Amino acid sequence: MSRRPLGQLEAEVLAALAAADGPISTAGLRDRIPGDPAYTTINTILFRLHAKHLVTRERHGRHFLYRLAVDESRLVADRMRDHLRHASDPSSVLSRFVQNLTTDEEDALRAVLDKPQSQPGETA
Repeated sequence: MSRRPLGQLEAEVLAALAAADGPISTAGLRDRIPGDPAYTTINTILFRLHAKHLVTRERHGRHFLYRLAVDESRLVADRMRDHLRHASDPSSVLSRFVQNLTTDEEDALRAVLDKPQSQPGETA
């Protein structure tokens, strides 16, 4: 079994939480993540995400049920921005990113870029 890159499992847990219809248990999340990760590994990730205030939890019997506490699109966009900020050549990174987009992703990006942007202080 190969190991995931650093942060990939956390991202997969966040994506599974975002896709869940409501609060979900560690076992329920584990079933949604490919590669058969250990229950304790998922639980550790959830505890860390809770400490970062990215998930909320509520006790349900002896276990917790978890829910995403932040907007997924904001979370992913912030991570992308952080990666660009630390890149030595952000233009090259963006170019490589765009080259690997699917047709649907490219169409979505074009729609966002073609949409007039609101100015600071304006409401959309």
